[in-house]
Amino acid sequence: MATGMLPESRTEADGSAVIRVLSYNIRSMRDDEDALARVFRACEPDLVLVQEAPRFFRWRKHAARLAAKSDLVVLSGGATASGPLLLCSLRARVERTDDVLLPRTPGLHQRGFATAVVRIGGARLGVLSCHLSLQGKERYAQAGMLLDRLAAMGVQHAIAGGDLNDRPDGRAFGRLAAGLQDCWATAPWGGEYTSTPDRPHQRIDAVFATRGVEVLGCGVPLYLPDTDLRAATDHLPVLAAVRVPAG
Repeated sequence: MATGMLPESRTEADGSAVIRVLSYNIRSMRDDEDALARVFRACEPDLVLVQEAPRFFRWRKHAARLAAKSDLVVLSGGATASGPLLLCSLRARVERTDDVLLPRTPGLHQRGFATAVVRIGGARLGVLSCHLSLQGKERYAQAGMLLDRLAAMGVQHAIAGGDLNDRPDGRAFGRLAAGLQDCWATAPWGGEYTSTPDRPHQRIDAVFATRGVEVLGCGVPLYLPDTDLRAATDHLPVLAAVRVPAG
């Protein structure tokens, strides 16, 4: 496992882009918002895949405030995707966005995907943030919907990530890992376990990439202050660096 710093964002001479991607469940910003923003800034992401973004009263204002504190802008999602949210740096040029609500099982929480297609450097990339169901059968079906959604985005390269509510040996996690690169398994870096900050013991949050995306490293950024990681939310962040070919 690599323990040094991940590569910095850059555009290569051939137009390919090294992109930093952060996936993070922020528990509706109910914890220490300033600590959360410090974690965001310290990770220096180009793209942020958020789960459990604010969904109710003035949710757009809350999302915009977090983005501003983190030197980012709101890209897509939020209440319109039932929680998943996308943020980005000014490095990303937005081609299109789409918020998707998934079929809902009566009695269970509404789920959705926040999606976008962006260009960074000479690379064109699909992006998807998800928060899968707590119920196993519905979660497995949603994993299939995620793969279908990526395939329908009309892009050669894509990144998906989020809170899977499932471990690597679970059916839904396995379904995603069979169709995509599990970035931690491909290039482990930093910490593995994402839940909980006080007692990390399981990996239920992950970043995935389509074939053809080069994974340079992925994991929990353990170099961040432990006080901020504990105060920000009830999950640990997953940070990945990938190289996306031009085109």
